[in-house]
Amino acid sequence: MEILIADQQIFLFSDQLTPQYAEVKAWEKKMVAFGTMSKVGSFLSHPKDDDFELVYREHRYQPFWHVKAYARYEYDRIADYQFQTHGPEVKSITFLTGQFEAVKNRINVPVTEHCMQEEENEAYLDGISGANQPDFVNYLTFSSGLVSGELKDMIDRDSILVPPQIRASAIIRDMLSKLIKGIQADKIKEETINVPLVDLYYRPVYAFQYRWKSKGKEAIVEVDSLTGSVKSGNRVFREYLGKVLDQNFLFDVGADIVSLLFPGGSIAVKVVKKYIDTSRSKNKQ
Repeated sequence: MEILIADQQIFLFSDQLTPQYAEVKAWEKKMVAFGTMSKVGSFLSHPKDDDFELVYREHRYQPFWHVKAYARYEYDRIADYQFQTHGPEVKSITFLTGQFEAVKNRINVPVTEHCMQEEENEAYLDGISGANQPDFVNYLTFSSGLVSGELKDMIDRDSILVPPQIRASAIIRDMLSKLIKGIQADKIKEETINVPLVDLYYRPVYAFQYRWKSKGKEAIVEVDSLTGSVKSGNRVFREYLGKVLDQNFLFDVGADIVSLLFPGGSIAVKVVKKYIDTSRSKNKQ
């Protein structure tokens, strides 16, 4: 078996919103972040703006993975094809150069089946939760830049780089486990898995944490700096402010993935680092 794995790449999206515009949008939607409490408060009396204060703001880059893999199996296998005779009087038939006896009105003809199977798997995975997010494909309509050096050098010093909680090796291991098939074959001609995409994207998000003073409660509003969508958040990432992301730690795909897939090495697998033509990178910019 041969496994072809593309060079892993990082792409960075640029902000489509200014910090000032994002803060205005968040302030307008702050009541949404307080959930049920805001609905009860609005029903009894509409809370005044001066009952709220902004206690924290951050601009961060959140990761997601785009991974695609294909599998191709080409092989031969021996099988018996059965045919019903036209009547009990048929005792045997001649087919091509062989003669085949009839048994209980049926003819068994040994053949060689020439088989080919193709499988495909593509995923957009949230880099923090690891959940599959097919809607993330919509982010690829925005322009992104290929990171050729250190990611930290391409962002503002006050922005936060959130490290993925799921790494490339884990993603590929899971994807390959779905594509590797136990085939019944007498002769294998091709057994290849190609992973042409292992891309890590960073998208910009603004987050604002508000305190409802009279209630003593706090809530977070997130503004997507690409789409402009606003939603309530569940956490901020201030602990990563100023931290340097170890890119080598993220891209840990190598020959060692074979031992993760096949403990003991009972299956011969060749892992090849495949260099991608630069035209693919240019098309994404």
